[in-house]
Amino acid sequence: MRILLIEDYGPLRKSVAQGLRETGYAVDTAGDGEEGLWYASANDYDAIILDLMLPKLDGLTILRRLRKEGNAVHVLILTARDSLEDRVRGLNLGADDYLVKPFAFDELVARVRALVRRRYAAKEPVLRVADLEVDTLARRVRRGGQEIDLTAREYALLEFLAARAGRPVSRTEIWDHLYDFAAEPRSNVINVYVGRLRRKLESGGRPRILHTRRGMGYVLGEGR
Repeated sequence: MRILLIEDYGPLRKSVAQGLRETGYAVDTAGDGEEGLWYASANDYDAIILDLMLPKLDGLTILRRLRKEGNAVHVLILTARDSLEDRVRGLNLGADDYLVKPFAFDELVARVRALVRRRYAAKEPVLRVADLEVDTLARRVRRGGQEIDLTAREYALLEFLAARAGRPVSRTEIWDHLYDFAAEPRSNVINVYVGRLRRKLESGGRPRILHTRRGMGYVLGEGR
């Protein structure tokens, strides 16, 4: 999943971005409001973490413009402003959650995960597709009760496909949600990871669960 972090304080921006990447997210970062608005308008993010006190363009203005454009991306406000008035104003302008600095990183991750699940209408942290279980909290995968060992990138791909189970997902969509802006495109990287994931999910004679749809992409589901 792909996150945008808009935060002007460099050390915090760097540490939060690194922590999110280690958790498995692709992360783009912006250090001022104008850059942040450009990123948010030009890309499809699973969630945005937004500071309020930003140079060039403040966070509430960014939020207001995104909603005016019809951009419904889930936004977590991350700010030192802790008054009730500030929280109410942010939520009324269309924010989905609000976290006050200083904060615990584990809480930030939990809130981001909740926003991502909400985007894909997944109320439970465990995604189930036929006999496949994807535990988004523990980042563990089981099929038929047997645990499957995946790399971080393989897991990220599977979680994205599981969140959209039963629907075709194009290679472009996969790239846009699993790689950040700085990643260098490679024509066959998606095919490589899909092939690795398929071999692991379908080893030992397990029935096919990850299907290719010519001209459309990939579908995770049973008997398709």
